[in-house]
Amino acid sequence: MSEISLPHHLIFPCLISALVLFILILLRKRIYSKWKWIWISSTLFFAIYLFIVAGASYSDIQAKRNLIQFDLNHDGLFTGDEITTDMKEAINRLTNDIRRNFSFISGLFFSAAISFMVFIGGLFLEFINLSKRH
Repeated sequence: MSEISLPHHLIFPCLISALVLFILILLRKRIYSKWKWIWISSTLFFAIYLFIVAGASYSDIQAKRNLIQFDLNHDGLFTGDEITTDMKEAINRLTNDIRRNFSFISGLFFSAAISFMVFIGGLFLEFINLSKRH
């Protein structure tokens, strides 16, 4: 435990969603003029997903940093005086957090649900505005 390793199952979705969000923002004028609500909902999807997975990554790194504090001789192993009830709680927080470990999957569903509602709501508002004009 001498160094903190990045959680690959969380970092890769962060990087991918940040890249897609960056591309969507670059292509904003081209996409927004034709498909306004698709652009809004897809941008919202990737922004929410990035927020969820980045928060889980930060939480994972903080849990690892907390655990490293108990490795007094910095050998990567917990022996003798290093094993305390606080160390056991820290290792349980690191290994038994299902919410953080599956956030890349649950974040997909949550982000999709929110952006789908925004997309349907936007189409509904657009339909109401078109019906008022005629």
